[in-house]
Amino acid sequence: MAIMITDECINCGACEPECPNTAIYEGGVEWTWGGGTKLTEVELGDGTVIGGKDPMSPVSDEFYYIVTDKCTECHGFHEEPQCAAVCPVDCCVPDPDNVEDDDTLTAKKAWLHAEV
Repeated sequence: MAIMITDECINCGACEPECPNTAIYEGGVEWTWGGGTKLTEVELGDGTVIGGKDPMSPVSDEFYYIVTDKCTECHGFHEEPQCAAVCPVDCCVPDPDNVEDDDTLTAKKAWLHAEV
């Protein structure tokens, strides 16, 4: 499953530089698919194509957030999610609404980093 940041976040920023996929952003900051990945464009489920550098709306305006579709739980990079390992208040937790198995996380990592 992807990791999420709860509203207990103290906005310390310790998690952001640890993410190998650049899936973590400060509250209110726009994100991109290409940031930290090899994606130059992404086709959404409705067929819309978005450029890798196109700005996307922040998931949260209040605290740091993780873009679920870019989170691989550090699978293929580290033994455990690094955001959770460095979080001083334990607010980086598994997201029960986005459960993914090892094969799915491996495929997502390969897609994000053009390993396929």
